[in-house]
Amino acid sequence: MSDIKSRAQGIEPSARARNVNEIADKSANIYESLAIVSHRARQLSVQLKKELQGKLEEFSSATDSLEEINENKEQIEISKFYERLPNPAVIALKEFMEDELHFRYRDEDERR
Repeated sequence: MSDIKSRAQGIEPSARARNVNEIADKSANIYESLAIVSHRARQLSVQLKKELQGKLEEFSSATDSLEEINENKEQIEISKFYERLPNPAVIALKEFMEDELHFRYRDEDERR
């Protein structure tokens, strides 16, 4: 999971215009390409969420009072780090365009 974070840190977090033809050329058509990217984005989102929850649980205590919640700066810093990461869809599209993402068809008859 830390591999996702290290790769994501080099990506510009803001969305930008893309050449639709380049995306479509990676598979049979644009819709298929976007389906592949969206599936990977969901996977990344789940992985990052689990990792964030795990790290935040390390700092939680059994007796949470209002004062402790406001003073827990470690949780705030971890949350801010994850908020600055690019959207999982941006990460997935970068992986797809740089051929780091491998996909296959369940049945060869489905292909074209």
